[in-house]
Amino acid sequence: MKKGLLFIAAGLVICITAYSQKTITKNTLTGKIINEKTAAPLAGASIFIPDLKIGAQATDDGSYKISSLPAGKYLVEVSFIGFESIFETIDLDGTIEKNFSLKESVLEQEGVTVTGVSTPTRIRQSAQPVSILKRAELVSTSSTNIINTLVHIPRVTAVTTGPAVSKPFIRGLGYNRVVTVNDGIRQEGQQWGDEHGIEIDDYSAQRIEVLKGPASLTYGSDALAGVVNIQSLLPAPSDVIQLNLLGDYQTNNALRGFYSSIAGTKNGFSFNAYGSFKEAHDYKNKYDGYVFNSKFYNDNFGAMVGYGGSWGYSHLLVTNFDQRLGIVEGDRDSATGEFIRALPGGNETIATVDDFKKIKPLIPFQRIRHFKITSDNSFNIGKERLDLTIGFQHNQRQEFGDPDDPETPNAWFNLKTINYSAKLNLYTSSNWKTSIGVSGMYQTNENKAEEVLIPEYNLFDVGAFVFTQYHKDKTTFSGGIRFDNRHIDSKELIEGTDVKFDAFTKNFADVAGSAGLSYEATKALTLKLNLARGFRAPNLAELASNGAHEGTIRYEIGDHNLKAENSLQIDGGFEMSSDHVSFSAAAFYNHINNFIFYRKVLSSSGGDSTLIDPDTGALLTVFKFNQQTANLYGTELSLDIHPHPLDWLHFENTFSFTRAQFSETIDGTKNVPFIPAAQFITALKGNFLSNGRFVRNLYLGIESDYTFKHTHPFTGYNTETATSDYWLVDITAGTDIVRRNKTLFSIHLSALNIGDVAYQNHLSRLKYAAVNNVTGRQGVFNMGRNFGIKLNVPLDFKWN
Repeated sequence: MKKGLLFIAAGLVICITAYSQKTITKNTLTGKIINEKTAAPLAGASIFIPDLKIGAQATDDGSYKISSLPAGKYLVEVSFIGFESIFETIDLDGTIEKNFSLKESVLEQEGVTVTGVSTPTRIRQSAQPVSILKRAELVSTSSTNIINTLVHIPRVTAVTTGPAVSKPFIRGLGYNRVVTVNDGIRQEGQQWGDEHGIEIDDYSAQRIEVLKGPASLTYGSDALAGVVNIQSLLPAPSDVIQLNLLGDYQTNNALRGFYSSIAGTKNGFSFNAYGSFKEAHDYKNKYDGYVFNSKFYNDNFGAMVGYGGSWGYSHLLVTNFDQRLGIVEGDRDSATGEFIRALPGGNETIATVDDFKKIKPLIPFQRIRHFKITSDNSFNIGKERLDLTIGFQHNQRQEFGDPDDPETPNAWFNLKTINYSAKLNLYTSSNWKTSIGVSGMYQTNENKAEEVLIPEYNLFDVGAFVFTQYHKDKTTFSGGIRFDNRHIDSKELIEGTDVKFDAFTKNFADVAGSAGLSYEATKALTLKLNLARGFRAPNLAELASNGAHEGTIRYEIGDHNLKAENSLQIDGGFEMSSDHVSFSAAAFYNHINNFIFYRKVLSSSGGDSTLIDPDTGALLTVFKFNQQTANLYGTELSLDIHPHPLDWLHFENTFSFTRAQFSETIDGTKNVPFIPAAQFITALKGNFLSNGRFVRNLYLGIESDYTFKHTHPFTGYNTETATSDYWLVDITAGTDIVRRNKTLFSIHLSALNIGDVAYQNHLSRLKYAAVNNVTGRQGVFNMGRNFGIKLNVPLDFKWN
């Protein structure tokens, strides 16, 4: 089937390309980008056409030129650091000369989103809340994995298992309820598991968009909570070759990272390639000292080659992610409270400093590999545009847990996925933009080792949708409807004389839709309202798991009779921005039928039900999956004060809160599990020397991050406990070093958790590790004080 789909896709590409080149004429967009106040050229300013994934940089005299463009109406984004972005729809027909004058601004630049919409849309015109992190913000942020770079976005949190493992949560929902998209393909990597992270290289990310709220209309099943859209392999601006070198070091766990990339575009031909390496030993905090086996290392690479012209574009992308990481079990010596490590022959010993500072993970550990190849295409057919994408992913997760045979995996999940999508963007001369399409995937899972948690299975997904957007004057309406069907064929497994997995088939079908409104009441005020219905089919772990989930210290039991989740969410808010104050407020209410969660199983004595893992001898707590109606609601507030004449000063404040309850009491509680605590973040930042000759874009900042006490845990069956509040203080600084108006390099410094506070985040799974009998504290604490430095060297050359 995989070969057949690839041959069909290749045939479509060849036929449509041949047809398109015969019927499409070439067009050119050219002009200058200047400073509105001084009329000086803005060398390095960017002009980008998101629909076509093509752009250019202004030269020393401010001029730009983009050639071989297809005719049509396209949204154009013009941006430059320290200036207000311009968004304008341009009707391309022949050679168009268009000049842009940018106004200096101390505000964060508005952006264009491509997530959850039919065509690229200004954020102000999107009915759903969208946050964007651009390359400059990603480079200046110090984190240990890609998801941790997002946690300062209000109500974007993460379930963590040490520094290498973070799973995104949006407004209290995560796992398969959040879709992660990378370069146009939804990431499929056993995302139901919480003991491994997102298999995407963090250094390669050029741009990340986070959409909050149901996005099943565009992405099908699973996007109940929202979407994290990560763009890595983007074409370089026209007639430019870009080199980038980046180094990263953090003191707490001696994290060392290196990244290099090269990209270029000339006469429609584009290429991009990167490679990265990262390693770290065990992290530490003042309560636990070094946390044994929290070490990890990974090496990744990616490449893209493509060609574009007046007919459209075709890009071929390849990425490979390879990570080895230890599994933190938290077992300690009962007399000393120190961490212990397993030895061959069933023996144990106290972990030493040499064990802590090794990079190679010790038993137990995992190896995660994720290979992906994608064909991303857009063809202009008459006045319509057809987007075709097909991708193949191969995800392998291996668990190693036997000290007597450390090179043989105990568990090996072998997941293969083919993703496909076709979207026709209809031409219209009016204010409407409409797209129709189909998308889905074919997936197989194979168990290649002795221990198994979920059965082998085949899955086929197909969905059809229509999405439309209307914009006139100050009003933008968007909405659509989608039908999905998911077919699951799960295989039987017999171990000896016992049936471990029954064979079964399931079909899940549902309708999703949305309707939203954005109204720009004034230049400074935008009002938004959105109503959406989402859908999520149960995953195989929820339906059929029956085994030890080693990385979580759980024995999990699934339920064939689970029903699909469906949600109805309403959210609204406003955004207000003036020369000296920016304020935004959003609120949401989400009603979810058949909400799936896992809970502990009680023994006959009323305590936790446990069993001994026959393979490892570990004591495991038994969990099973259940369903209930759930209601979630919350709010997000942001205030940024930048008073005149102190335009360089920013006083930023965000408060976010989520509450979730079941409709009926479950073992004495109505609280939903895995809901983050309320959070209040305050930051004072100064930006200086925006036009410095040698030192430019200097910034200094101090941030206060206060997380409130979590007093509403899911206490049913002793599953969760309350979590104490904590207050973290971070300091950041950085600058660009410039020569002859070109950036030689950028340096970024950070001091995180400067007070070395010992804390446990409510969404940290290590919170529930074993009790330290010496101190009486349960679990493992998060990372302590951590200093970091990043050095980024961007090199741009004109491709003559």
